Amino acid sequence: MSRILQYLPELTGNEQLYVAQLFQGMSDAEVAQFTTAYRVRRRDPQTVLLLALLGFFGAAGVHRLWLGDIGMGIVYLITAGFCFIGTIVDLLNYRGLADRYNLQIAQETAALVRGLPGASFSPQLGA
Repeated sequence: MSRILQYLPELTGNEQLYVAQLFQGMSDAEVAQFTTAYRVRRRDPQTVLLLALLGFFGAAGVHRLWLGDIGMGIVYLITAGFCFIGTIVDLLNYRGLADRYNLQIAQETAALVRGLPGASFSPQLGA
């Protein structure tokens, strides 16, 4: 657990526990590569909340688009967040939306780092 606090102190709850499990069996170099890549791709739950709040001002679904849920994002844009009901539900569940996205990204990043032993890794924005 101390490695997770050393490398990614901003993580909390389930995300912290999941990433700590991913760190098991990783060398310090792999953990450093993972940390760099994960920070670039990770989505902050507070930003998800702010983007979901935009749904009440005509931009419903922007948070879904930002989290890579393109289909639901477009549906929310067209239907004003299912007449604001979907937007309200997402406001209550913003942390779960961010966690689901972040856990998937953590898993993909760990697989990528473990698949490149000794190789240099430079994450690209928007990847």
